[in-house]
Amino acid sequence: MKELLSRAEAWIEDDPDDATREELTAVLDAAVAGDADALADLEDRFRGFLEFGTAGLRGAIGAGPNRMNRAVVIRAAAGLARYLSDALAAAGVEGPARVAIGYDARHGSADFAVDTAAVMTAAGHEALLLPRTLPTPVLAFATRFLDADAGVMVTASHNPPQDNGYKVYLGGRVVTDEGQGAQIVPPYDAEIASRIAAVASVEAVPRAEKGWTVLGEGVVDEYVAQVAALGGDVTPVAERRAATRIVLTPLHGVGGETVERVLREAGFTDLHTVAEQAQPDPDFPTVAFPNPEEKGAIDLALELARSVGADVVIANDPDADRCAVATVVDGEWTMLHGDVTGSLLGERVAERRSRLRMAPGSQVLANSIVSSQQLAAIAEAHGMGHANTLTGFKWIGRTPRMVFGYEEALGYCVAPELVRDKDGVSAALLMVDYVSELKASGRTLADAIDDLARSYGVYLTSQVSARYADLAEIPATMERLMASPPATLAGSPVVATDDMSLGFRGLPGTTGLHLAAESGTRVIVRPSGTEPKVKAYLEVIVPVEGDDVAGARASAVETMRALADDVRTALGI
Repeated sequence: MKELLSRAEAWIEDDPDDATREELTAVLDAAVAGDADALADLEDRFRGFLEFGTAGLRGAIGAGPNRMNRAVVIRAAAGLARYLSDALAAAGVEGPARVAIGYDARHGSADFAVDTAAVMTAAGHEALLLPRTLPTPVLAFATRFLDADAGVMVTASHNPPQDNGYKVYLGGRVVTDEGQGAQIVPPYDAEIASRIAAVASVEAVPRAEKGWTVLGEGVVDEYVAQVAALGGDVTPVAERRAATRIVLTPLHGVGGETVERVLREAGFTDLHTVAEQAQPDPDFPTVAFPNPEEKGAIDLALELARSVGADVVIANDPDADRCAVATVVDGEWTMLHGDVTGSLLGERVAERRSRLRMAPGSQVLANSIVSSQQLAAIAEAHGMGHANTLTGFKWIGRTPRMVFGYEEALGYCVAPELVRDKDGVSAALLMVDYVSELKASGRTLADAIDDLARSYGVYLTSQVSARYADLAEIPATMERLMASPPATLAGSPVVATDDMSLGFRGLPGTTGLHLAAESGTRVIVRPSGTEPKVKAYLEVIVPVEGDDVAGARASAVETMRALADDVRTALGI
């Protein structure tokens, strides 16, 4: 207790922010007065430093080392600055590192970005601050476009409003391979974390009062122009694009203006943005959780789509790196599963790229191992290579020769030459262009989904998850499943059981269990990287006999129900 109080007092003295100093002082005073809840709160705030990992930092905003605040960010920036100096020196490169810095509209984002610029400048590096709140893909683009050695994006993406985060990219002269401009992976995260841990105090970190560059709108204009150009020459398709009615929602995030600019520049003028969600608002007042995947998040967009007779709905998460698509399926507005959108975009990109007549395998489609296997079938049909990666765009973005990559959690990279990360803006453009082309020929996205089934079979994916109050139950559940996996899946014998920690299909070891049945049914079970859950990713594959897509789909749905029941039983839920 005495040590905890002493640590809290020292943190308060070192905290550069009046608000968090006052916040922590109030908690400390209450704990000293005997308030048990305040003491528990204090213990949690000092449980350790917010961990710097492959997602950088992410956590609840508040005072103390286990929260997102200016003191933690200044330490992180100092550690990153030291790492960049060391990395350039080791490479024999003289001079400062160039660091691009972006931020969204969440609570504290602008302050965290300015603190980062101040630390980088004082460390002798060149800090380039984006001109205003902007989507994560703009920062990822700027990191490559400006040939920056590092990029920092202050965002918590689709996390709840009480959170913020600090995402780091490396490129320029620090990372020169396929991962140039991508999110950090091991060992970079550990190397940066070790330097953060070496920061003695915030007071010991020099911070400049000026000297960094606030970029003009030129970098934003360049991003918009290059993304809009992905749609090709507007003139021959102007009429059909203007006739495509699109409903948009940025879910109170920072993507609205950028998405609209890109679409208008590409010739899409019939745009209807959900008014209640159009402006950035860090409290996300109309949604329980600002993630388009969450139930109810896009209800306002679907309501607007029905009222205006839209052709498609596009929803971006708050930092616009993800893109959700909704269309009419069997007479009802439905949000497409990320795997369905990924397969549609994959087919679209593959068709266009295959016209280039490049050597087989010289163009690669990539997706995370937990995403659908349909993309592999698409790649094979078009004479392209295919790569599975570990979960997350930090891995997908590093795929050699990649021309398209996606993960089932609504993340799509349709132009890796521009953004080596998921980009909900460019994905939105390609999807609405597809809708426009289909509409001009009297067809819809639902028809295109049926076309995929005719070509490759029905690939139906779903998830089952178990949430745990006791984190110790997560490894125990995985150990139990490893020791005694199910013998059948949806009535089909299991023919492959793979411990993914030993390496799976050439991937680095990761905690997970892969099960494959004779029928082609597949399950991957793994602990969540962000929540106290064990997640199971389910896939059923049913071939289409003749033209009976509906029959194959009904069979897949029935099999999926049985599979989900089997997995729930195996997980003990």
